[in-house]
Amino acid sequence: MSTDFSISRRAALAGLAAIPLVGCGSGSTGSTAAPVSTPPSPTPPTSGVPQPGLNAIAARGGRKFGSAIASTPGNTNAGSIQNPAYTAIIKGECGLVVAENEMKWQALRPSPTAYTFDRMDEIVRWAQENSLAVRGHTLLWHRPQWFPNWLNTYDYGANPVREAERLLTEHIQTVTRRYKGVITSYDVVNEAIDHDRNAPIETSMSRAMGSPEAVLDLAFHTARAELPDGQLVYNDYMSWEPQHREHVTDVLRLLEGFRKRGTPVDALGIQSHIEMFAIDPATGVGPFAEREWRSFLDEVTGMGYRLLITEFDVKDKALPANIAQRDEKVADFSRRYFDLMFDYDAHLDDVLAWGMVDRFNWLQGFDPAKRADGQEVRGTPYDSQYRAKPMRTALADAISAAG
Repeated sequence: MSTDFSISRRAALAGLAAIPLVGCGSGSTGSTAAPVSTPPSPTPPTSGVPQPGLNAIAARGGRKFGSAIASTPGNTNAGSIQNPAYTAIIKGECGLVVAENEMKWQALRPSPTAYTFDRMDEIVRWAQENSLAVRGHTLLWHRPQWFPNWLNTYDYGANPVREAERLLTEHIQTVTRRYKGVITSYDVVNEAIDHDRNAPIETSMSRAMGSPEAVLDLAFHTARAELPDGQLVYNDYMSWEPQHREHVTDVLRLLEGFRKRGTPVDALGIQSHIEMFAIDPATGVGPFAEREWRSFLDEVTGMGYRLLITEFDVKDKALPANIAQRDEKVADFSRRYFDLMFDYDAHLDDVLAWGMVDRFNWLQGFDPAKRADGQEVRGTPYDSQYRAKPMRTALADAISAAG
């Protein structure tokens, strides 16, 4: 039976490549059971989850705390809805979830005429059953390496502009209509900057339509037509490290262009994969460019954009092997970052981690983040044995201090 939910990073990327499309279903809709229209009360958290949970603390300030999650059918050893130990943490800490990979084109659209909604449907249904909101990620990841192969080689025919417009518009309409009334905040476009050209990236679709800007604008205008009251987000990786200055400048230029062209973008999603690839002797943690970062946030909010933290975790490459010392530094760096971000409390909406348990975090498979000593990256609020870490305390304290 077809499910209609309207009734009811860069290399992360390693994770996306790992999603097998075989067995996801075929045709224009996935086959799943009917959704729960009246979700029951959330399952109480296990004793291992500190209380109050992070979402309960965040709710005091009118926002939600959430996390990425996976479907991974039949695999209980994953950060997924199939893993009871993991879902106990999600249910205890979160009021919001986002599919890590299941809504990306590679997972959702195996051909120009087929959609595989089964796995995304499972996440939405599970979230509804547990009274969790859902964000959409992403309607368009505008980078060739994260397009499905068929889209990179697509023949746009004699009228390429019209065909590209049809292809993109149909995709966004199909996805947003399926989850109408359930998903109201979308990363409409994800990571659209070419780092070599310092400009919006070219794809098969942008070449067909004449410019990357034409593609991005159409994505947002289509999403707005479908979601007149929805939150439409441009999402990109960045945070306050000095090495992000050039990228931040490119993103600011893109946001300025959206405003000048009247593109309906409501918010900037700041992925916040914060980095400690080196240690600043003055602070004992990773170097950060606070003044420049504040200037960027001032300009973004000055243009009327809201802010979200969409994919938070920490790269701890430069920290010592000693677990206690490392966890303390990660917690300190996280607290400093969130204290700064909550200075923009009036502009900041929801906060999401990109996973809650170390062993399932994408950084374990991201080569630039791997540690020379071969140890796990300890970049999430819980360790690989599902135990809360000092970072979790730092997040709770920062969110609580913000009110």
